[in-house]
Amino acid sequence: MIMEIHTVTRSQRRYVSIFLLSAIVTMAFAVTHYSIPEEMEEGSVVSNLATDLGLDVKALNKRKVRLEIMANKKYLEVNKETGDLYIQERMDREILCASKTTCFLKLDAIIENPIRMFNIELEIMDINDNAPEFRRDVIHLDISESTAAGERFSLTNAFDPDVGTNSIKTYFLSENEHFAIEIQSGRDGSKFTDLILTKSLDREEQALHNLILTAVDGGVPARSGTASIIVRVLDTNDNSPQFEKESYTINLTENSPIGSLVVKLNAKDADEGSNSDIVYSFSLYTSEKTQETFSLNPENGEIRVKEMINYEDFRIYDMEIVATDKGVNSLSGKCKVRILITDMNDNHPEISIKSFTSPVKEDIAVGTVIAVVSVSDKDSGENGQIDIDISDELPFTLKESSDNYYELVVSEPLDREKVPEYDITFTVTDRGKPPLSDNETMTLELLDINDNVPQFPQSFYTIKVVENNAPGALLSSLTAHDPDLHENQYLVYFIIEKEIANTSMSMLFSINPENGNLYALKTFDYEIEKEFLFHIEARDSGVPPLSSNVTVHIIIMDQNDNTPLIVSPWRAHGSVVEEKIPRSTDKGTLIAKVIAIDTDSVHNSRITYQFLQNTDATLFSLDQYNGEIRTMRMFSYRDSRHQRLVVIAKDNGEPSLSATVTIKLSTVETALKTYADLTEVPLEYDIFSDLNLYLVIGLGSVSFLLLITILVTIVLKCQKAKPSKAAPPCRNSVISERNSTIADSTLVSNDAYWYSLFLAETRKGKLVVRQPVPKGARYIVSSIPRSTGLTETSDSAASTLQASTTTSSSSS
Repeated sequence: MIMEIHTVTRSQRRYVSIFLLSAIVTMAFAVTHYSIPEEMEEGSVVSNLATDLGLDVKALNKRKVRLEIMANKKYLEVNKETGDLYIQERMDREILCASKTTCFLKLDAIIENPIRMFNIELEIMDINDNAPEFRRDVIHLDISESTAAGERFSLTNAFDPDVGTNSIKTYFLSENEHFAIEIQSGRDGSKFTDLILTKSLDREEQALHNLILTAVDGGVPARSGTASIIVRVLDTNDNSPQFEKESYTINLTENSPIGSLVVKLNAKDADEGSNSDIVYSFSLYTSEKTQETFSLNPENGEIRVKEMINYEDFRIYDMEIVATDKGVNSLSGKCKVRILITDMNDNHPEISIKSFTSPVKEDIAVGTVIAVVSVSDKDSGENGQIDIDISDELPFTLKESSDNYYELVVSEPLDREKVPEYDITFTVTDRGKPPLSDNETMTLELLDINDNVPQFPQSFYTIKVVENNAPGALLSSLTAHDPDLHENQYLVYFIIEKEIANTSMSMLFSINPENGNLYALKTFDYEIEKEFLFHIEARDSGVPPLSSNVTVHIIIMDQNDNTPLIVSPWRAHGSVVEEKIPRSTDKGTLIAKVIAIDTDSVHNSRITYQFLQNTDATLFSLDQYNGEIRTMRMFSYRDSRHQRLVVIAKDNGEPSLSATVTIKLSTVETALKTYADLTEVPLEYDIFSDLNLYLVIGLGSVSFLLLITILVTIVLKCQKAKPSKAAPPCRNSVISERNSTIADSTLVSNDAYWYSLFLAETRKGKLVVRQPVPKGARYIVSSIPRSTGLTETSDSAASTLQASTTTSSSSS
């Protein structure tokens, strides 16, 4: 009995065909058969089991109906309320019955009270739910391009788990001109294909073929699967190497560096692999000279310079290059290469010294030839034309003597002391483009001649020597310079002899003949010898010798070695001077004047006066510069009748020297006229008393005798020290000729005149007389004691300073 049950689920209506076979033999052998398609949704009703088995629906729950499925999973279940048999889990026929064409699921329905068992057979029917699949998505085939048409190649077949009409039905190949497929059936009904080569392949035309193989099943709608077939065409050596050109013409400059690239040949082979690997080589038609000059890289076809190329040796190189592949049956191609060498200015001009004279004397004559040179260049045309030059700063010129020969001539006087040698560089330059040049340097050495006079750094030396020097003391080093060489440079020093006061200069001074060190041979006294003037000669050792001299002026510097001498007031015995003055003396009256002289120079002979002892400091004042002692006030009855004044006269030297004088003043009551009143009396009037007149005459006589004695002594001394004609004027003097400070604070030094000063002091007045004294005068100083007479009309001067002059003879 066949029953058709229509069951509608919540989502859709499903049709299930149920075949129920009943064999009423016994209840135990009853079999219920159902057929359903696979992949039904969960909850879909297969049939009403209660109705099919004839059971009361209401008793199903009480009788505990259940299903026993002979499988790992429970795919069906019974609704105990309605009796419907429904799908509990989706069923896949390909999983349940993978390799079977039919698929049945057996189960038992068991009911208790009483127990009954029903056999149920569920047939799961196939649907086209699987598309064909290839075991490999990509199929690789290697086919040689030499394979003949008609060759067959097996392909991997596709697989479809569906059965029957839902399985693979046919195959299709993508459109192409070289391949086709042939479908064949296996014993089990499976379909597979063969790939057939319908047209010969050419790898050089197409090396790779991409095909699509499609498998289609017989379901409705039909499903399909694809696989890629990649056919790689294997190469055969069927193509020979080909050059881009059949011939090449290359221009190459001569003297190209070794290793420089000439050309890179590029042959191509349409084959691949070893069939396209190319080896380059020279053919037998390439000369050995060419192969020695150029190298060919067999791997990349580079032609490079192998050795220096000279246009003058070889101008054209021809070669034939063969390109051979590495196939089993190798093929080859050829091309011709011509290399044209381009000339360039590649030869440097050359210079050759044919004759050269060195050293030469520095006084070589202008116009003398000292060298002969020749020039040459291997190039031709302008590249071989040469210009030769030397520096314009050199005292030489070049003169062309003949073709490519030149003479080096002295053009200016030479001086070894300015330039001892010359580096003469000959520069030769051709006229090529670019020009090339070369140079040659030779050194010309000059020989010295004695043409330079020794030269002192100064023409006049002033050397100051402090008196009282030690004998043998070094005064100075008078070194001359001679720019000559060797014996022309060796100098010897001499003192040119002359006499001063009958004394030879060589007895006063000595000079080291080798180094010019000047020494003093004696001790000098500034008060006797103040300066010396002589000459020193420096002479070289050349032949003939040359010499020069220098003037030396020795100035004796004064030391403070003379103690001041007090010449006024005059002291007969000892150092005490007694004076009487009236007590009525007015303020500011000149009481006495202390005069000291110093035979040292001006600086050391400047005298200052001070009180060492003064009985009453308020009564007397002392002028520190002129030595005048004056009253500061009038005497009073309280003042002592006797006043003691001690005056010190100090010079300005270091250390200072001094002398002292003691003046004892006694005051008397006699009224006397002041010195101030006396000064108003004219000098020509008779203001002297008889006693004072006699005293002055006596003092004058004594002074005259002393003056005569000193003059005679000076004359004798000057005659003894009479200088030679070449010597400077004699200036041996007792007292300095210059810068002497004399009484009355009068400076008697002057560039034009010298003065002597007379100071006469009397009770009635004083007289100061100045008169010019010739240069070189000597001073004689004497003191005249003052009269002690006390008269109203006249008193003798306290002291008198006299100076008489004598002029020393001199010759130039």
